[in-house]
Amino acid sequence: MARKPSAERRRQLTEAAIRAMTRDGVPRTTTRSIAAEAGVSLSVFHYCFDSKQALIESVITTIMDHYVDVVREAIQPQSTLQETIRAGFRAYWDHVAAHPGEHMLTYELTQYALREPGFAHLARRQYELYADTYAQLLEQLRASMGFELSVPVPVLAGYLAAMTDGLTLSFLALGDEKACVDIIDTVTDHVAALVREQPVRELG
Repeated sequence: MARKPSAERRRQLTEAAIRAMTRDGVPRTTTRSIAAEAGVSLSVFHYCFDSKQALIESVITTIMDHYVDVVREAIQPQSTLQETIRAGFRAYWDHVAAHPGEHMLTYELTQYALREPGFAHLARRQYELYADTYAQLLEQLRASMGFELSVPVPVLAGYLAAMTDGLTLSFLALGDEKACVDIIDTVTDHVAALVREQPVRELG
């Protein structure tokens, strides 16, 4: 059997870790159970990941990639800014509704990292990634639709990251999807209200 490249093995093990952690919880997931989930030997796991920190960081970024790719594809310019923003939020929300266990895992990972000595930087990096991702999406929208914001991009990105984080946790606890969709519509209108037209540049 041909040996897979290490990058492909890492992806295989990361996806296996996500499945195992989603099913069993972070504390009960072991390197042995992840290797078994991936169908590889334990030595392959240790070849690909030299620490549990490296594995958890890979899990965090991979889960984000799962839904960010969906949002980035959905957030294409539409007839109005509200419709464009709403499409992005709804794409994210459809992912939450379809994969609640995966999103629940992100909160488990945060708590685990904050409680485990030497892992706190992973929780910090997780939330930095949330804000950075929103900043990238906002810049993508600004470039494609040609608008300016009345607040700095990092401020709005942090606000959106905090809003979706809290809203997702509320849905996981309460299961009220309609209430969450109504909130998303409110946030969509709020973000659209922060847009201002670019000043007309003088010729010459």
